[in-house]
Amino acid sequence: MEKIVELNVRSEIGELEGVILHTPGSEVENMTPENAERALYSDILNLAVAREEYKQLSGVLSTVTQTYQVKDLLTNVLKKNKAKETIVDKICLMEPQVGIKGNTYCIKDYLLQQEPSDLASLLIEGVPLKADNLTKFLSKERYAMRPLHNFFFTRDASMSVLDEVLIGKMANSVRDRESLIMQAIFDYTPGFKAKTVNPIDNPSIDPACTIEGGDVLIARDDILIIGNGTRTSTQGIDFILAQLLTQKEKRQRHILVQELPSHPESFIHLDMVFTLLDVDKCMVYEPLILRPNKYQTVHITIENGKVLNIIHENNLLEALKKLGMDLKPIYCGSNEDPWNQEREQWHSGANFFAIGPGKVIGYGRNIHTMDAMNKNGFEILRAKDIIRHKVELSNYEKYVITIEGSELPRGGGGARCMTMPVRRKSVKW
Repeated sequence: MEKIVELNVRSEIGELEGVILHTPGSEVENMTPENAERALYSDILNLAVAREEYKQLSGVLSTVTQTYQVKDLLTNVLKKNKAKETIVDKICLMEPQVGIKGNTYCIKDYLLQQEPSDLASLLIEGVPLKADNLTKFLSKERYAMRPLHNFFFTRDASMSVLDEVLIGKMANSVRDRESLIMQAIFDYTPGFKAKTVNPIDNPSIDPACTIEGGDVLIARDDILIIGNGTRTSTQGIDFILAQLLTQKEKRQRHILVQELPSHPESFIHLDMVFTLLDVDKCMVYEPLILRPNKYQTVHITIENGKVLNIIHENNLLEALKKLGMDLKPIYCGSNEDPWNQEREQWHSGANFFAIGPGKVIGYGRNIHTMDAMNKNGFEILRAKDIIRHKVELSNYEKYVITIEGSELPRGGGGARCMTMPVRRKSVKW
């Protein structure tokens, strides 16, 4: 990295100035139908197809902003011996089987012997199990250190919140190494100027605390919207609340909490049912966000280090309107057929990533959602045409860039899930 990047993300829609990506690698294919569920997948992906689809996302982003790849950033960090030793030691504490010494193969020693680029690959793609005794020979495990199958969803393991990085406390231990890697990148990369906040560094943290980035949305620099479901617990939200209280800002700040169903798995994060598109528009899965149901919306107001009140709201959009954000909802799957809504929500139809106000990226396969976007003033543009310079983005004021999605959505996420912004320009509200 040639220049210092000061982390600054104060909205979901500000013009994008930098984003971290991770192109899917062999770790995505290093699973079988038998262990796919353990890897948090409902199916196994075709890597060749998934990479071609991902190239559309990364190709578009490379034309509009600065992009950083996790593996490149991690490799540079591992060039520093002290950082390398610290990271490997932490992995050994997190994954005890890695650091066991004895007469057989010691993975810790093996990792420390690797060159930075090779070590980065191993930490992401996994370390194959060396069958040097009978137990290992007969084991059904293929890896001594398992691959990070979900890492191309870079959103979850770390979150840019204003000028800090909140490190994810993952709901499933199979993803803990992702958080460790992302914290190491921000702590040891000289080009990133940001303070990291990690729940596990707090000795009094509630064991039930979990936080993932798909549930944390920055509506405005004074408004956080957080999903409470299977991946982000109430204890995790209380941790975020406690961090805000320590700042003792005299102005009011707000946390809007949206409760999420535990099933089906497509409701895994808030950004699967609600994302921000423009200063006055948002994407919603209408049955959950707007229709009366049992899933609560809670409004927490804080000021000067104190909680002023905690109240129920009718729904998320009404709560935002009270705070001066009057958003017109656009319906995932359109609003004409519940079947279309369910189908397109399942395939991440509500999961949009903004590169600027009114300029977003999503899956083209969700045709009813795209039709609804078009009817609300968004031009539909193909990622392929932008990458090939057949379309000039500056010719359009509002648009959706569509990427193909036959394989990527099967991993359980969309464009927002696969992007971790580090800097955005301020928004003129």
